[in-house]
Amino acid sequence: MFARQAFTTATRGAFSSFAPAASRQSIRRYATDGPQKGTQFLQPRNFIYVAAGGVAAAFSLYWLKGQQSILIQPPKPAIPALNGDDQWVDLKLLKIEPYNHNTKKFIFELPSDDHVSGVKIASCVLTKYQPEGGKPIIRPYTPISDEDARGYLTLLVKQYPKGPMSTHLHEMAPDQRLHFKGPIPKYPWEANKHDHIALIAGGTGITPMWQLIRHIFKNKDDKTKVTLVFGNIAEEDILLRQELAAIENEYPQRFRAFYTLEKPPKEFVGNKGFITKALLKQVLPEPQSENIKVFVCGPPGMMDAISGNKKSPKDQGDLKGILKELGYSQDQVFKF
Repeated sequence: MFARQAFTTATRGAFSSFAPAASRQSIRRYATDGPQKGTQFLQPRNFIYVAAGGVAAAFSLYWLKGQQSILIQPPKPAIPALNGDDQWVDLKLLKIEPYNHNTKKFIFELPSDDHVSGVKIASCVLTKYQPEGGKPIIRPYTPISDEDARGYLTLLVKQYPKGPMSTHLHEMAPDQRLHFKGPIPKYPWEANKHDHIALIAGGTGITPMWQLIRHIFKNKDDKTKVTLVFGNIAEEDILLRQELAAIENEYPQRFRAFYTLEKPPKEFVGNKGFITKALLKQVLPEPQSENIKVFVCGPPGMMDAISGNKKSPKDQGDLKGILKELGYSQDQVFKF
């Protein structure tokens, strides 16, 4: 009944829109009189076509208005899952993706699809788990997922033989949970804060560098030049290589990546051995250049040789090693 009434109403409205007054008068005679001259347009078959066309037009207009209201509806404000307070947040492990022989991606589910991680550039998060009968294990990690990503947070973690947190993560299964806290601020970034930055990374020390790289080249207003020197043991250990190559191909005038391997294959195009003074002197911006910054992150041995290690998370320690020998100053270097 409802459908029939709707169709009748629509057809009347549609016809009254199309038919002139004289024709409407003819329609009133249609039930009892024969067809009048000049009213072929109003034959039953043609009338049905007009009515159906009116219904279709009305429905199309309604549908388009509905679509328009959907398209212009603003997205809901993002909710940070981690807001910098001292509370641990329990997140469920949603998915595990093998990456290479000793590294995996761990994708954690945020409380809702409107949540973002809360990570700022540049910062990291703390992870914690409580082994049975032991002390809590707490370790920092830099997520590789975009800070604007909604609903999930992704860690890229290499398993170390004596690493209690990395081992725990690699033994986790989907639907298990892990404690997170943060973000822990590292280096506040602004577009064009420096004309040129140099990133010196070893192993999983690439993750904070990737955070900076991704953020810089996502922002069309940021024109910072970036040079990356990335050291690893073997070619299969190079993390995020495809992502780095994609940015280098898109921005060849602003981003260059130089790789060095301790155990390179014969066909490897790059440098052999550790990150050396000669390599850094060749590829880094001159220390006398205006407005540059050098970032360093890697295992303790690499850090000690290149810049000296930090004294604590809040104390950068003195600048030592290769960078000091090359003439860089304390305020030109930041250690992640």
